[in-house]
Amino acid sequence: MTVKRAFDIAAVLAGAIVAVPLAALIALLVRVNIGAPVLFVQRRPGLRGAPFDLIKFRTMTNRAGSDGKLLPDAERLTSFGRFLRSTSLDELPELWNVLKGEMSLVGPRPLLMEYLPLYSAEQARRHEVRPGVTGWAQINGRNAISWEEKFAFDVWYVDNHNLRLDLRILALTILKIVRRDGISAEGSATMERFKGADADAHPAAHRRHEPGPTSADTA
Repeated sequence: MTVKRAFDIAAVLAGAIVAVPLAALIALLVRVNIGAPVLFVQRRPGLRGAPFDLIKFRTMTNRAGSDGKLLPDAERLTSFGRFLRSTSLDELPELWNVLKGEMSLVGPRPLLMEYLPLYSAEQARRHEVRPGVTGWAQINGRNAISWEEKFAFDVWYVDNHNLRLDLRILALTILKIVRRDGISAEGSATMERFKGADADAHPAAHRRHEPGPTSADTA
C-alpha cells in the first residue's frame, strides 16, 4: 500500500464521525427538496481510464420539456442543489469511492467516459493517477477556467504529486469552499462540455448531455 493510499484511508476513517451523520442529514434534505433518488450515480473513468460508478448527492430535478427531453441544467438545478454545489457537500458520498480505492482524496477530477477519445495524448495522462475528490485544478479555478488550463493543471499534478502537495491542496480546498470560488463557468450553470482538440472530428461531442433520470452533474 502506498503512502498516498494509506493517508486516504486514514483520513476518511478519521472524518467518518462527522461525515456519516452529515451525509445522513443531507440525504434527508435532498429527498425533501429534490426528490428520489437521493444519489446521483454515473460511470466515470478512473485510474488508467478504467470505469467506476461515481456517487454524489443529486442537485437537479428530472424536469423534462413537452418533447420528453430533460430541460437544460440551469433550469433543473434547484436552489438547494446550488447550495450543495457551492459548499461541495454534494461530493460527500465520494468518500465511499475513496474507501473502495476507486478515487483518492486528491487527484484530477473524474470526468465523463465519452471524453476519453477526445483527449490529446498529453491530456490523457491525467488518468495515470487515481481521480480525486479535489485536485490542483480545483484550487486553481475549478469550473471557471478553460478545459485546456484544467488539463494542464491535472498533468502538472501527475508529474509533481506528493503527500505534502496533497495536504496543501486539501487545505486550500477548504478555503475555496468557504469563499465559494469557481463554482461555475461564466454564463453556464456548471461547466461547458469538452469537445476535444478537433470538435469537427467528433460530432457526438456536439450533442447536449442527457444521461438519463439521474441527470448530469458538474465536474
